[in-house]
Formats: sequence, structure tokens, C-alpha cells
Amino acid sequence: MEETSDTKFYAEVSEARKFVENVLIGNGVPASNAEIVARCLIAADLRGVDTHGMNRIPSYMARVRQGVLDATAIPELTKTTPVVAQVDGRNGFGFLAASKGMATAVDMAREFGIGMVSIKHSNHFGMSAWIVQQAIDAGMMSLVFTNSSPALPPFGGKGKLLGVSPIACGAPGGKEKPFILDMAPSIAARGKIYKAKRRGEKIPLDWALDSEGRPTDDPEAALGGVMQPMGGPKGSGLSIMMDVFSGVLSGSAFAGHVTGPYDPSKPSDVGHFLVAIKPDLFMSLDDFRERMDYLYQRVVGADKAAGVDRIYFPGEIEQLRQEEREKTGISLVQAEIDALNEEATRVGKPLLVVKGQ
Repeated sequence: MEETSDTKFYAEVSEARKFVENVLIGNGVPASNAEIVARCLIAADLRGVDTHGMNRIPSYMARVRQGVLDATAIPELTKTTPVVAQVDGRNGFGFLAASKGMATAVDMAREFGIGMVSIKHSNHFGMSAWIVQQAIDAGMMSLVFTNSSPALPPFGGKGKLLGVSPIACGAPGGKEKPFILDMAPSIAARGKIYKAKRRGEKIPLDWALDSEGRPTDDPEAALGGVMQPMGGPKGSGLSIMMDVFSGVLSGSAFAGHVTGPYDPSKPSDVGHFLVAIKPDLFMSLDDFRERMDYLYQRVVGADKAAGVDRIYFPGEIEQLRQEEREKTGISLVQAEIDALNEEATRVGKPLLVVKGQ
């Protein structure tokens, strides 16, 4: 088969997860922590959020080699009240701090109805939906906030100040699929621009402006400019909200001072904010689940607009894609495979095994 730049290859899920674990361990990450990071990254690939999956490994490992991300760090938990705690990420992987934080929030919510955890001195934690899913697996509702490095202007501005910081939340369902909302306050997530650059693709003209303030379809020019907030002042306001709850409150960097994942000058110092809520505080759990199922049915069963074949519940498309990818594997192009295998070679680990299109 002749290979082109857009030829797709597929890695089995278990193979991809083991590959990521091996590369992490080869870079000094303790095995138990490597398992958590790999599981979270592959969860993004399974849901089709390729921008936050295993392709992040090269940039993460570069930060480890540059000494601005501590591969060996263990998050430290401090309880403030029976329902409030803080995790110090200690400049380790954001996945570890967030996983510990949500587990703590869930434990507090199980006993007291609600649990809130602020996280400081952390790093990028990938796709927010995996943290929401962690809460759903425990039968909990959740809120998941984070801040991030500057990419958006405040409404009316032209320079980078606010992060493309996702807001996420979720609730368990009954017989139907759960509710999982995970969205960036920009028209598109910045990771999609990195993906387009990696794959040599153009981007839609409404995603970003170049350094001169003009719409661009060139991902390189877009990364040198600014992202476009969704809904104008609404997207800008949501970005500021993420900074208030994640950065200001936690004691981490904020107001444009979070360091980006591709800037080797210093630690990122990201802040997160997590809340877990017990869903049967005001009614029985069965009643709550039945009400969620009714909401699901009302949404997907709504009258369709012209040209619409199906209406989806938030998070449903990604859940369906996961079911598909668990069978077909995770899709990659050759450039992505080469970048991943370069990381494996650096630390003497086996290359990623893939199958052709």
C-alpha cells in the first residue's frame, strides 16, 4: 500500500496504553503514576479528542527533559474543612493532581454531600471529560475548571491574555447515557490548531487571527496570533471565570502568567478547581436517574431542524466514538507515529505497533 501524508494507521487500545506507559517510565515516571497518565491520555483518543491524547507525549517529555515538569512528583493533599481540600501538584503531571483531587472530592461528597478541591502548581491535565467520567463512575455529579496559558484576548482587546480554558461538568444517567459537557470558551480548542499544524492541514478562517489581527487558515500563523472567543464577550467572560476559580483562588498563576506547554522557560503553574456533588441530596437516586433519563429522551427526541438526522445529548457523540474506537483502534498518521516512536527510541522502549488503513 502506497503511503501518503494522510494515510491512517491504527493502534490497538491496549498497545497504545502500554506504549505510553513505557515511554513515561523511561522518562522517570513511577509505574503507578505512568498508568494513570496513560489511561487519561488514551481516554481522550478513544473519545476522538486526538488533540489531548497520546500525541501530547512528545511535548510532555520535552518539558521533562528541559526540567520544567517534574516526572517524579507526587501530589500532596491538605484538608481545609470536611468538604474542602487542596492538592499541591508540585509541578508534576496535571493528570495525577486532578485524579487525586477528584477522588478526594468524591470521598467528601459521599460522606457530606459535596466536596470541593482546589489544585495549585499543576500542569496540563489533557481532556477535562476524563475527570468528569471519574466522578460519574463514582455515581457523582461534577464541575471541572482549569486555567491555561494565554491564547485569547479579552473582549475588545487584541493581545493574548486569557487561556482557552475548558469548562466541564457532568451527571450520571440511568438507563441512558450520562451528561458530559466539556467545552472550550474559544470557537475551537487550541489543540486542534496544533493537530492541523502537525498534519499539514489548514484551519477554518473563523478559528483564529494572525499576529496582524487578520483571519487566517494557516495554523502556524494562528499560533502566532490569537484564538477567537466563542460568542464574543461570552467566551471572554467564561475564560475570566476559569481564571478566577482556578488561578486566583488556588494561588497558582493567573492573569496571563500561566506558562504554555511549549514554552521551556519555566513551570506552567496551572490551577484547577473540582467539585463533586452527591446526586441524591434532594430525592432518591432512582428518582434522580429517572429524571436524567427523561431529560435525555426529551433532548434527543426533540423536533429536528431541516437537514438534521439526529440530535445528540452532550457527550454522546464522544461516547459513541469510544465504542467504535475500542473495536477499530486509535487512528494516527505517519508523522504522529514517527514523533511517538522517536520518544520511545530516546529511552530504549519498544516502538508503537500499528496496522495499516
